[in-house]
Amino acid sequence: MSTSFSDTICAISTPAGVGGIAVIRVSGPGAPEIVNRIWKGKPVTDMLSHTAHLGEILDNGALLDQAVVTIFRAPKSFTGEDVMEIAVHGSKYVQRRLLQLLVDNGCRLAEAGEFTRRAFANGKMDLAQAEAVADVIASNSKAAHQLAAQQMKGTYSARLNQLHDKLLELASLLELELDFSEEDVEFASRKQLRSIACEVHDEVTRMYKSFSAGAAIKEGIPVAIVGPTNAGKSSLLNLLLGEDRAIVSDIHGTTRDTIDGLLNIGDYQFRIIDTAGLRDTSDPIEAIGIDRSRRALDHAAIAILILDASQPLPATLPVSISDDTPLILLLNKTDLLDESIAESRQTTLSATLNSLPTEIPSTLNSVATSISERLDALSTKFADLLKHCHPRLIDPRIIPFSVKTNLGLNTLQTTLVDIADTLRGNADEDTIIVTNLRHAENLKAASAATQAILDGLDANLPGDLIAQDLRATIHHLSAITGTITTPAILSTIFSRFCIGK
Repeated sequence: MSTSFSDTICAISTPAGVGGIAVIRVSGPGAPEIVNRIWKGKPVTDMLSHTAHLGEILDNGALLDQAVVTIFRAPKSFTGEDVMEIAVHGSKYVQRRLLQLLVDNGCRLAEAGEFTRRAFANGKMDLAQAEAVADVIASNSKAAHQLAAQQMKGTYSARLNQLHDKLLELASLLELELDFSEEDVEFASRKQLRSIACEVHDEVTRMYKSFSAGAAIKEGIPVAIVGPTNAGKSSLLNLLLGEDRAIVSDIHGTTRDTIDGLLNIGDYQFRIIDTAGLRDTSDPIEAIGIDRSRRALDHAAIAILILDASQPLPATLPVSISDDTPLILLLNKTDLLDESIAESRQTTLSATLNSLPTEIPSTLNSVATSISERLDALSTKFADLLKHCHPRLIDPRIIPFSVKTNLGLNTLQTTLVDIADTLRGNADEDTIIVTNLRHAENLKAASAATQAILDGLDANLPGDLIAQDLRATIHHLSAITGTITTPAILSTIFSRFCIGK
């Protein structure tokens, strides 16, 4: 990407295709003059900044289209340069021809992200805010948009700058101390240095650890549906997505690979992943699918274990689930149960509960009571609820369910949102959740550097060694906001933007 901003660029800023209105953006020192050459209406030189004007676009003297031109004069514009936005009708021909007219009169077609890169270069935003612009455009849920908007607003950068300034002051004092090392003078209080290093370490560590939740919210929270064959996994996927994405049949092993789809519930987008049924098999292809199922579960933020409530319930979980992965246990096919089966399941439940390790919380006994009460209270026939998970598993949610009748669907959707709220935390607008991998890597490195500072202070290391780790911390924080960066990094970041932004 060119690093010279002496020229004027143009691009279509609205989505590709036909629409009512299309907007072509022009930015650079020559923007007013170039637009004026193809404009019939109030002279651009007479237009005040931040005003819109109706006129016509001329193509070699002939009318191309009616248009509205909005002008933003430097430095009070998105890029910090003279910017003009031309709104025309959404005809593809009009858009292409207008771009050609602009190029013929002195514009250059913008590269990906070049408008935002110019805004960064002209000090209108820092690098973290610039990256947030792309995240706002790409956001597919309210939660993802809120995180990106918070970062674009500068809350995140402001906190990083506060930490950076504290470290920079201490680094300056340590450097001064080194200059007067023969004088045996201490400019930087070791107690103060430890206090600030602890504050920075705790904050950057919390930030980088928030990345897993932040990335899940940004990309779609991965939810793995796992369970034995014929338990209803593919039917559940189809029900949630409202379309036949997965093949459903009574043949065991029908699903042999992971199938996923995106679903918006409340403020969140979920990526629902159907997996191959878990069972022992001699079929090598099915075995590969089962292995992929387990890998999908390893990377899931939420696990849905679905069991066939009309069949004998297993004595143990059919799959290993991490202790810190929120689990929803669906007892499916409750529409197949009758009174006798319900009674049989209650007996099975009691036997299973008695065989569980004593470390399981005593609240499990209340589950048995609630099951009995529920079976007595409900006129329809459902499955017994079984809480036979690993003793350390965090509060599994148990939901009687029926894909056929939609029983439990609202409860499942509400539960998914509740878990997503927990993953996000009770965050107010000042709580920072990291969604960018580049930021997370720098924060992790800063965490390691601050830990080295604390270890060095504990070991009473000399100031020059501590100063090295202090400078490393400052470097990693500066790399996030773009105070320290390279052209290669900038090109990589802005190449991911759309052309008109």
